[in-house]
Amino acid sequence: MTPVRSLTFLWVPWSIVLSIVIVAVTAGLCFVAWRRSSYRWDFGLLELLRLALVIFGVLLFNQPEWVEEYRPEEKPTIAVLWDDSASMGTRDVAGGGSATTTVSTRRESISPLLDSAFWKSLQERMSIVIQPFSSLETATEGDKDLTKAQGSNLYEPLATAPQRFKNLRAVVLASDGDWNEGGAPVVAASALRLKDIPVFTVPVGSSSRLPDVELLSLDAPTFGISGKSVRIPFTIESTLPREYLTTVTLKTSDGEELTKEVRVAPMGRTSEWLLWKPKAVGDYTLTLDVPRQSEELLADNNKLSAPIAIREEKLRVLVVESVPRWEYRYLRNALSRDPGVEVSCLLFHPGLGKSGGGNKDYIKQFPQGREELSKYDVVFLGDVGLDDGQLTVEDCRLLKGLVEHQASGLVFMPGWQGRQLSLVETELGDLCPVVMDAAQPGGWGSRTASHFELTELGRRSLLTKLADTQEDNIEVWEGLPGFQWYAPAVRAKAGCEVLCVHKDVSNEFGRLPLLATRTFGAGKVLFMGTDGAWRWRKGVEDKYHYRFWGQVVRWMAYQRNMAKGETMRMYYSPEQPQVRQTIALNANVMERSGEPLPKGDVTARIVAPSGKSETVRFNSSGDEWGEFSSHFTPQEPGRHEVTLACKQTAATLQASFFVQGVPIERIGRAARPEVMDEIARVTKGQVIAVDRLEHVLQSLSALPEPPASVRRVQLWCHPIVASILVIMLAVFWIGRKVVGLI
Repeated sequence: MTPVRSLTFLWVPWSIVLSIVIVAVTAGLCFVAWRRSSYRWDFGLLELLRLALVIFGVLLFNQPEWVEEYRPEEKPTIAVLWDDSASMGTRDVAGGGSATTTVSTRRESISPLLDSAFWKSLQERMSIVIQPFSSLETATEGDKDLTKAQGSNLYEPLATAPQRFKNLRAVVLASDGDWNEGGAPVVAASALRLKDIPVFTVPVGSSSRLPDVELLSLDAPTFGISGKSVRIPFTIESTLPREYLTTVTLKTSDGEELTKEVRVAPMGRTSEWLLWKPKAVGDYTLTLDVPRQSEELLADNNKLSAPIAIREEKLRVLVVESVPRWEYRYLRNALSRDPGVEVSCLLFHPGLGKSGGGNKDYIKQFPQGREELSKYDVVFLGDVGLDDGQLTVEDCRLLKGLVEHQASGLVFMPGWQGRQLSLVETELGDLCPVVMDAAQPGGWGSRTASHFELTELGRRSLLTKLADTQEDNIEVWEGLPGFQWYAPAVRAKAGCEVLCVHKDVSNEFGRLPLLATRTFGAGKVLFMGTDGAWRWRKGVEDKYHYRFWGQVVRWMAYQRNMAKGETMRMYYSPEQPQVRQTIALNANVMERSGEPLPKGDVTARIVAPSGKSETVRFNSSGDEWGEFSSHFTPQEPGRHEVTLACKQTAATLQASFFVQGVPIERIGRAARPEVMDEIARVTKGQVIAVDRLEHVLQSLSALPEPPASVRRVQLWCHPIVASILVIMLAVFWIGRKVVGLI
């Protein structure tokens, strides 16, 4: 750019007159002084210098400035930025003036702006640059590919536009205004206003939700067991103004179909579930479909899919008891007849001098050391305690470590002999979900039968689910045969969940807890406060008794068996993680001999559905049990593939987990035209309707030529000018001394 240079003064009429008068008077006085000196040449030079100083001062008084104007030689740039996020796929832009006929998606409605032919009339004067701003940005940190954002970011493209586009004159922004990442767009708009860059906004989409039925979630578990029913919850959101009855369909990848009638609430969310009983082992994909309603305009969000792995089951259970009471006998039968359970029983037989039993299910002694005990997924503790020939303090310590570090389950089943009270003083005392009454170790019995009553949590729990529907389940529990003995439980501990209470007996803390659960470390603990569950067989044989204990074992062993290899095991919490929810990852690593690995380098490479991968490093959190832990925050919904590896043992484990939820950006959300209006208003631009896109060309054509870039040097206060003035005054003073005036 070639600058245009000029010297300007701040002339005003009175300053011009004053300047002329001062110069004229000074010139006259200088002439008079020179004449008095008989026209000596040295006096003449001195008076000329005096006059020059006055003229110089008068010029500075009028504020002279050196101005350089730089006018760009290249064309001004118009940046056309269009939103390429997922919400732009919403089909809610009507044509032909009709409010009920949907003709195109938001992205399709702005397609003319993306055609270079549309801008042909402006291309002679301006340079047109068309760019999308995506909803997904990635960054690299070390060996990690990190997903930084998955939503709309209106701030970033506006804030960086002056740096990305040379000689930017204006911005055309086409979007639905739905932003959920980055800073507020109005902040970037304010910066553009300071640079005199207007933004012409093209808002698209309906500002209110159209009649729609959306399938929000399909929360299938990560895996299921062949031959066992799987509960699959789902949530439907409706913006229809009426309630209606519909039939949802669940299809499996092998062709099986299930249906269920669902009553969908108006203008709200409806949560329901389906029961599916897989027949074979394998990897399946479940697809749930909600039928489209006649007034529904968006059918793109009525279907969701989720993967599930169906596997064979073999859970190892240890039952420890003192004497073979009825509850023990029927529990042992229930577990030994379950094809998915391998049971080991230990009877201490106090007073007989030996332990064990009569068949292969029995073991002679309590498992010795971590290696033997860590094989068990669930341990049942009956009416046993600290005593000669029963449990030891070391056994209690190992049981606590098994639950806390190896994610096994522990079931407390006290009896009328009250031996479990001796465990309160051991490390197992922290695990029990209830507080026991030490003054009544033998519990309470009566001739008349008492009954369970489900709590609100118990009505929703899978543990207490003995019938298919909630209403039938409550009826089953109310009709179960009663019990004639119950443990001396005073109250539940803080943080525990009470599923069943005594129907009739209460104390100052409320109803007595009879069935309570808690999470301890990585494992689960259950307290069963009666020994009368075997009576549930009355009139129905094993229907409810077997179902209840089968559900208990599988619930307690579920997390431990999420992913299992020969020497490695991985589990995570929560079991159904959501997008952007931190997942606690835990792993148990054993050496090839079976001993837990005390320390090691354990890593997991996690690959998201988009192909982005991240490597997380595990830290040792239980040296004695070979436990390692880490955490991971998923940014995408869908199946994440995991490769767990240990450097010391060279072992690897392939696993996966499924992240529930939908992305921040999704189809069907209402547009936000008020955001686009504010951007245009702040930058002194215009809002242009999507059905009048030709106004964009007219508005840009009417833009004035870009102002020149002006560089001003204020001479009247410049240091160099001030230095010249000082030098001239010094010369004048010296001259006066030379000619003898001083």
